This record gives sequence, C-alpha cells and structure tokens, in this order.
Amino acid sequence: MQRASSWARACAVFLSFMATVAAATVDWLVDPSPFKAVAHATPDGTQIVLENGLVRRVLQLAPNAATVEFSSLTTGESWLRAVKPEAVVEIDGARHEVGGLKGQPNRAFLRPAWLRSMTSSPAALRLVGHAISKPAERMPWKRVRHHAPDVHWPPSGVALRLDFAPGPGGPEGVHVSVHYELYDGLPCYGKWITVSNAGPRAFTLGRYASDLLAAVERTSEVDELSIEGRTPPNLHVETDMSFGGMMATGANRRSYRWLEDPEFLTQVNYERRTPCLLEVGPDLGPGQTIPPGGSFTSYRGWVIAQDSTDRERCGLAVRRFYRTLAPWTTENPLMLHLVSSDGAAVTNAIEQCAAVGFEMLILSFGSGFNMEDERPAVLERARAWSSHARSKGIEIGSYSLLASRSVSKADDVVMPPGLKPAFGNSPCLCSRWGTNYFRRLYQFHKASGFTLLEHDGSYPGDPCASTNHPAHANLADSRWNQWRLISDFYQWCRAEGIYLNVPDHYFLSGSSKTGMGYREDNWSLPREQQVIHTRQNIWDGTWQKLPSMGWMFVPLTQYHGGGAAATIEPLDQHLDHYERMLASNLALGVQACYRGPRLFDTDRTRDAVAKWVRWFKQHREVLESDLVHGRRPDGRDIDWMLHVNPRGTEKGMLVVFNPTDAPVARNLRVNLHYTGLRARARMTDASIKPRTLRIGPDSFAEVPVSVPAGGMAWVVLEAAR
Repeated sequence: MQRASSWARACAVFLSFMATVAAATVDWLVDPSPFKAVAHATPDGTQIVLENGLVRRVLQLAPNAATVEFSSLTTGESWLRAVKPEAVVEIDGARHEVGGLKGQPNRAFLRPAWLRSMTSSPAALRLVGHAISKPAERMPWKRVRHHAPDVHWPPSGVALRLDFAPGPGGPEGVHVSVHYELYDGLPCYGKWITVSNAGPRAFTLGRYASDLLAAVERTSEVDELSIEGRTPPNLHVETDMSFGGMMATGANRRSYRWLEDPEFLTQVNYERRTPCLLEVGPDLGPGQTIPPGGSFTSYRGWVIAQDSTDRERCGLAVRRFYRTLAPWTTENPLMLHLVSSDGAAVTNAIEQCAAVGFEMLILSFGSGFNMEDERPAVLERARAWSSHARSKGIEIGSYSLLASRSVSKADDVVMPPGLKPAFGNSPCLCSRWGTNYFRRLYQFHKASGFTLLEHDGSYPGDPCASTNHPAHANLADSRWNQWRLISDFYQWCRAEGIYLNVPDHYFLSGSSKTGMGYREDNWSLPREQQVIHTRQNIWDGTWQKLPSMGWMFVPLTQYHGGGAAATIEPLDQHLDHYERMLASNLALGVQACYRGPRLFDTDRTRDAVAKWVRWFKQHREVLESDLVHGRRPDGRDIDWMLHVNPRGTEKGMLVVFNPTDAPVARNLRVNLHYTGLRARARMTDASIKPRTLRIGPDSFAEVPVSVPAGGMAWVVLEAAR
C-alpha cells in the first residue's frame, strides 16, 4: 500500500513538472491540453499541492490546515501575502474560524521558514481528514441541441475536500468540509463549504465566508485612496449566487467583496484601507437552521488568476471559464420572437422557421400567451403547438414575467426601512403567490412539451422582512431562500433540456443567454442607426461574454416607437436593411430577438434569410468561437472583429463591415496569435479562391480585404496545406 501511494505521488510530481515545462513554451489560451490539474502531498506529508501548470495552491496540513501559497506558474507572480482561515462560520451568533494559522510576523509577505513556528488557534475548527477526487457535475445538463464541440461536463481536473471538527470547547456538533476544485487548462480554482450537524441540537448558521484570501495589493498609495488605489487585485471572481445585473461584477456584488485587512499593519496606506482581502460569502444570511443530522452547502465561488492586464487576454480567460464551468452557454439557437398566440399565426411561424433554418420559436411578451393560466385549454393549445413544432424540427417556448410586478400586499416583498425593490415592485418568491408560481412553471413545462423559457424580471436579490411567508422565516433567510428557489428551478430546467433566456446573470445556475447589452429605446431609431448600434453593442458586450451568451434585437415591427423609419416591415421593401441586420448578428456569432409576426413576406425575402442562415451554419463552429476585437464600429470607417478557434478546422474568421457609401479595399494588420496559426495560413473568402497568407514572427499578418459599400466581407483562415 505504501509503495502504491509513493508511486501515485511520483506520477503526480512528474505531471506537475511536465505542466510547468509546457507553461514556458505553450499559451494555454491557444492550447490548454498540456495543463493537467493534479493534487499531491509533499514528500514530508505536511502539505498538499494543487497545481496545473498555470497556478499552484499549497495547503499546510499541520498544526492546522491553511493556504500558504497561491501563485502563477506562467508569470512567477505570488498572489498570497498572508495566511487566513480556510473559512469562517457564525453559529448561533458566535464566529468560528475553520483552520488557519497564527503568528505570521508580517502580513505583507509570507516566508516559508515562518511556517515552522506558526500555531493553530485553540478555538479554530481543526483538520481531521482530507480526500482527493475528481470534480463532479454540480447540476445535470441534458444536451439536446447544438453546442460547442469541445466542451466537457463535468469539467476535468482535480478535487480536494478538507474536513474540520471542533476542538475542546468548540461549537458542539459543528463539522465543516472545505471543498476545492482545480481545472485542466484554466488558471482558476473553485471553492465552497458544507456545514453539518453531528450534535443533538439544532443550530443556526447566521453568516459564513467560504473563502478568505489575503491577496497582494494591486497598488500602494500613502494618502487617501484614489480610484486606482481602490482597484482590487487582478483576480476575476465569480459565484453561482449571482443576480441583479447582466455583467459579472454587478451581479456578484452581494456574494463577494474586497475588504480592508485590519491585520495588515505594514501596508503603505496610512489609514490601512487598501482593498486586498477577498471575502466570499453572502452579505445577508443565509440564516439557515440545521437540524441534527442535517447539512448546509454554500454557493460556489471561483477565482481566476489573470496572467496579464491586457483587456483582450483577461476577457479570453473569463470566456474560457464560462466554456468550462457553464458549457450550456455555448448553445446558441436561432430564434423568432412571435408577437401573437393566434393559432394560425403560430402555425405559420413554425412553418416559416422550418423553411429558413431557424431553430426556435418563442411566444414573446405581448403575444397574449400566459403559461400561468391553469385552464385545460391553455395546456391543450401548448401541446398541439409543440407537437407540430417537433414534427418540423423546431423547438417552442414562451415568456413569463416574474419579479418586476406587484401581486398583492400579502405577497409582495416587505423591504427593510429605506430600501426599495430593484424593479420598483416585486413579489416575494417565498410568498404563497411565489411558491404557487413556481409550482405552475414546473407543471406546465412537464406537460406542455415547451423547451424554451424566457424568464423576464428574474429575481434581482430583494430581501424580505415578512414573517408570514411560508417559504422563509424572516429577513435573515429571505434572500438565501428566494435565490435557492429560483436557482433550483433553473437547474431543473437545465436537467430537462429547457433552454433559458434570462435577462440576468444566472449562467452558473443554468441559464444560457442574457442581453448582450443595449438600450431598448435605441431600437426605435432610424434603421441605418440601428445597424451601427447593433455592432457597437456586440463589440462592447463580448469582452467577457461568449457570442452565444448575449442576445441582440431586430424589430421586424415597431417596438417602442419610431414608426416606419425604425421598422423592417414590410420586409421585402427593406430587404437590404434586413440583410444587414442578419449579417451584423450572424457574422459575429450572435443571435438576435427577431421580433414580429413572421420571418418573410415574399419568396425573395425567404431566400435571403435562408441564405444567411445556411452561411452561418456552414461556418457555425468558428462563428460561435471567441471574438478578438479589431476596430469598434463608429459609422465613419470599416469595423472588424476576428473569430478564433485554434482547435477547429477553420481556425479563424475575419469579418469586416463597411458602413460608408463607397467600397473599401485595403490590408488590415491582424494579430493571429489566438488562432494558433504560425508562419503561414490558408486564406479563403467569398471569391472561393484560396491563397497563402504569411504570418510574421510577432503573429501579425497583413490581410487583404475588399468590402462593398454598406456591405460585409469575410475571410476564413485555416492551416496551410
């Protein structure tokens, strides 16, 4: 047994060495395959090392468990400056540290030699065991539609569990497990905790922190901190308790925070206010009572260690994170938003989707269809539509409004003094109305055959001080219980293969798409302005989102206003604009809400839409890959972006738009590093005449493009033959 253990440790050390060698020669954003995550004990058994050639995290095991190293293996940078507890839990109002070491003489840096004299706090929960395994799926994913070909679920990597129990005088029966995951090909770790009750009496978990990271400060300012001085370390943080915003930072504002570290006495800032202590944990609650034999599992937090300050590279790292930890976000169906639920209109829309290659039909807001209506006739209509849609290879679904409405005084959230609901009005999800609403959603989707839900006004994080709602007790547990209710529903949808459009940041809980980022009133502007806004919104929205994670908008009929100048109907009369909108979205890998009563009104319009859909599907793999930003649209000159997919046959596609009234022919200097192409490439464009493109040692190439007035050009890049 000892010999087998030694052999496993030797293999782990060898894999770690090879990954470190690879890090010096291979860019993980181009080829992640060499960077395999491993976990191994050090030869003296006092530490466990988690590493993947990109980052290393070292945990001391005695006299208690604590993180003593977190560093980048690509830059050599150390992210850790001080030891903190592995977690903190508040039990029945008392704060308890989980693991950790005391006695570090200076919290600006950590010398390995200091560890020998550091001690465990007598009051801290103590390490009693650990186990190494593989990451498990945190929710089922039923794959029923096209998605990126290279995604894996669950993610590959390594998992570590540290088990803690109270020492003498500690909280009776409180056991905490700290969970880590480290992933192949990604400089990111995941962390969460499980709190179990092994005692004879129930206790209440008031607050907790599942991660405390004393990170190296990003800047040092002596005086009152400027905006730069308040900038936290270059670590991207995400959690799956994310809501109330379409971007990660705003949506996670209640689930993690960068704090001042009162123990960091030697920092430069005179008032010691540098934000350099990461705390992952809710800012309210969870307020959960754990009975004897029961347990509580926290939400998960992930930390990406950026290896650059370059905006594109940092964004590519975040996008790789989503492909790895929320791979359902690569599902990207073409979708018609129908503004009617009249039977003939629905039948016609299904037929039109099938005729041009669209893949989904949604009975949109304003259609008149109400899935909350429990009359049998409503379900019968839904079943008939879904049956007809399936016969044509089309998925169908509908729209539901949740939080941005008022239901009744008894069911609406009771906000603490001085606070208002995020949307002005909102029911409490844990009220009688709220629990009945979710019961209806479950029942409807089980019985109707609908496989798409656009869930508007999703839960934005409103607390509730009511003590009369059946699914929460008071203010302390209100946010946790509401989030748990909606995230459980989204995870159920993911397991059932139901596609989720949610205008919020629920990606890590199962949703696939949110708004790319636009002002709705802009779709009432004249058509020629809408085209520029479309590409500007996509440019701005894809720094951290995959193209498949954000929807755009195409108002086939009038939306908020603007009259005939703002709409495409009659479609055949404005076919040139319709094609520009199709090209501006599809050529950038983005699906729009094509909102109206139909997709075409003449054979000519049908053929034009079908042409663009066929082109998109022909190049779908590269078009749904990451975007590298070239020149932002401004209506004055050509704008362009580059799709990159080093693992595909089509390793890159350059798409160039010309908003001017004159044709443009020129060479574009394009950085092809993230395509993985070196020295030479095979270049093909609409002329179907392959040419050889030479790539400089700096990865730049001069790519010739010819773009017609008001048109688009594309160039596919493959390995030279």
